[in-house]
Amino acid sequence: MAPWQETLTPAEYQLVFYFLTVAALALFAGFIRSVFTQTEVGSRFRPAVIARLSITAVASLTYLLLIVTFASAYTKTASGYQPGDGAESLWSLRYMEWSVSVPLLTFELLAVCTLVGVGVRRTQFLAGSSAFAMIFAGFLGGVVIDGGTNRTALIVCGLISCVFWVLTNIVLIRAVRRSLPGVTPLAALLMRNATILLLSGWVVYPLVFAIQIWGSGAAWATTMQIALCSADVIVKLGFGTLIQRVAKLRTAEDVRAGDDVHAESIWISSVKQSDAGRPLEVHLAEGAQVHPRHARPPMSAAVPAAAPLEADDGDETDDESGVPQL
Repeated sequence: MAPWQETLTPAEYQLVFYFLTVAALALFAGFIRSVFTQTEVGSRFRPAVIARLSITAVASLTYLLLIVTFASAYTKTASGYQPGDGAESLWSLRYMEWSVSVPLLTFELLAVCTLVGVGVRRTQFLAGSSAFAMIFAGFLGGVVIDGGTNRTALIVCGLISCVFWVLTNIVLIRAVRRSLPGVTPLAALLMRNATILLLSGWVVYPLVFAIQIWGSGAAWATTMQIALCSADVIVKLGFGTLIQRVAKLRTAEDVRAGDDVHAESIWISSVKQSDAGRPLEVHLAEGAQVHPRHARPPMSAAVPAAAPLEADDGDETDDESGVPQL
């Protein structure tokens, strides 16, 4: 029996409703924080901020739909909360959200790596497409084929999903390992911790998928929902916070090196990382001069000219401007 077909006890129903609501509020709070902190990062690492904004926005909207679906799909009866036809959407909506947010998580990590040009575009394509294939294979086995009740389909699709999961991990680990020598020790530590948090958080999802294969009962269905809510919050918010700090540190590095400018000083945990960066001075070619700008005289001292100035016939004038040459 699929997990959305289980009848929940009042305690199980309240637990699932609690975790869905808390996750929605936490993700929305993360979205608000991302909006107001996006200017703390330089333009070079702006793709990481855009990915983070997109992830938290999509996840918040999805959890709002999950809460509405959960409240309307279950009917209270004498034996507990009986699922209706819409209960299956509690799981299909998750796969739809993951299809967008998981590739964006890979883009967010790669945005703070040192890969550039064709290398970063190729790595983004490999990581993003592998992440999407990982989610889609799980969706086919967990929801589409025979309503998620065919154990053979669950196992086959689960194995296919694991192959893409391993491929995604390899692509990201290689990109991070190549980037660590090119950043400061603190940025390297945070980048390593963010990668560990992301990849270890992804372990939860295959384990939950395995419960659908081998487990059954309302208690397991409740456990799956609680685990998925917790993993979503930890991965999306915890990982995003670490990546934000890496992006700020790398922005501070660019400002100190004179490679970038920033409108305000950069602080992390009340520690100043760099002053506000100023635009570089313009250096003229050797022998060139800058015409000084004269102050505009007050209008009260302005005197109209009696007649326009005219150049004498014998004076040489500039061909373009007509200004007499001295």
